[in-house]
Amino acid sequence: MKLKASFALIAAAGLTACMSSPPPRQAPPPRPQGVEGSWSDPNGIVSTFQGGTFNTRSSDSNTLLASGTYVNLSPTLVEINMTSLVRKTQSRVNCSLVSPNQLNCTQDSGAQFSLMRRS
Repeated sequence: MKLKASFALIAAAGLTACMSSPPPRQAPPPRPQGVEGSWSDPNGIVSTFQGGTFNTRSSDSNTLLASGTYVNLSPTLVEINMTSLVRKTQSRVNCSLVSPNQLNCTQDSGAQFSLMRRS
């Protein structure tokens, strides 16, 4: 009788150990750093910042509208040197990261626009 009781106790302890262990928690996805990634304006134009390269494409046909380079001047300030393939002009744009998901920009002509981070 003692043998059956011991076996039952060991089996119950094993089941309890398996059932009481919580599943491993998954780490949240990494939070984007700086301006790296994809952004869009209110018209749906998509701008991408990746490793110092900048490009802007139309959302409907994915046509390249502008390209260039960017430099981080500080953790919240970025300077873009770009060429518009539509207007065939070069310009400099200064942008300020006002939140992790909003980038406010001013072109050297004085025109201003905002970009929102795409998920």
